[in-house]
Amino acid sequence: MKGNFEFWTRKSNRSLGVIECIDPNCSWRLRASKIVPESTKFVIRKYVGVHSCSLLNRNANHRQAAYVVIGEQVAHQYVGVEKGPGPKGVQTFARTKLGAQISYYKAWRGRKHAHTLIRGSPEQSFHVLPSYFHMLEKLNPGTVTHIEVDGESRFKYLFLAFGVAIRGFHYMRKVVGIDGTFLKGQYRGVLLVATTQDSNGQCYPLAWGIVNSENEDAWTWFLTQLKEIIGDTDELALISDRAPSIKKAISFIFEKAHHGAYFVGYMIEILNKYPRVAEYLENEVGFEKWSRCHYPGLRYNITTMNMVESLNSMLVNARDFPYVSLLDVIQEKMSKWWNDRRIIGMALITPLTQSRESQLRPCFAQSNGRHTLQLNPVTYHVKGGELEGVVDIFNKI
Repeated sequence: MKGNFEFWTRKSNRSLGVIECIDPNCSWRLRASKIVPESTKFVIRKYVGVHSCSLLNRNANHRQAAYVVIGEQVAHQYVGVEKGPGPKGVQTFARTKLGAQISYYKAWRGRKHAHTLIRGSPEQSFHVLPSYFHMLEKLNPGTVTHIEVDGESRFKYLFLAFGVAIRGFHYMRKVVGIDGTFLKGQYRGVLLVATTQDSNGQCYPLAWGIVNSENEDAWTWFLTQLKEIIGDTDELALISDRAPSIKKAISFIFEKAHHGAYFVGYMIEILNKYPRVAEYLENEVGFEKWSRCHYPGLRYNITTMNMVESLNSMLVNARDFPYVSLLDVIQEKMSKWWNDRRIIGMALITPLTQSRESQLRPCFAQSNGRHTLQLNPVTYHVKGGELEGVVDIFNKI
């Protein structure tokens, strides 16, 4: 292929194969036959490796540069990476390394074949999913997995929550963001995620799911599995984009938890620029769904879905992977996150995390010169300068 020589198959059957150069006057040829008649292995009986044809017969648009061959040659560039070269990159590889000019479509098919060689096919992924989940549960104590199939035993939904995430949720703020992102593989689907924040304000993924679409049945199934690992209390807050399917599923599954909508921006600015939107937020959605001061539960300072969106962005290059390969990427990233944070946590010399220390330092500087008088175990009278008031630590007011 590098020399731009083309060949054709002169003879091919179960026991003999003969290929020759496309120039009938060229001496290049290869003949192979079975070692013995009953064997499945072939041995080369004759090979003339020198082309005697004219250079005019050489063709950069090589007939043997099939997408399968291109995929096999470029597959190594997709090992250990999420993205790898795109179709144009495959075209460049074929031109510079193989000496073949290929179309964009052939490059796309070659790239797809390389993905299959490295990550397996979607069909293979469905086949190994039960054993994959079995090994996850065996090697990660406490991990919870579920696979839902339809009446014909075909894949429908999956759910995955790593044991370490379940155990750690006890120490996290009870504010859980839920959302979904579309997958781009052969069978499409939607990746669902439930996440909270750790004490350093970083994403702490709790559970993952793959469903056919963001409909009420899919969300109900996913949230039912989620409820099994995080429970349902009035201290729990669920934050979402308030899509009708999510809203119905949450109200049905989480009877005690509070449900809020994510809110981006400032109400005064919205009121001035978009009065109809402001009216919708006030009258139809309700202040308690997006305003921290009116929210009945504890949602702290989490008023957006940034923690969920950042997870979706993290997986943007893996959304066209077969499901098991996608879960492999998730497992690898989560393992790295938790190990990195463990190392940082063990190195701390302060009782609070780095981000919380950074938030408190300017507040501490502002508090100098103020006098506090304790009224009871949780209430203080604070005064100093032009400021004076009563602080209730328990109710956070």
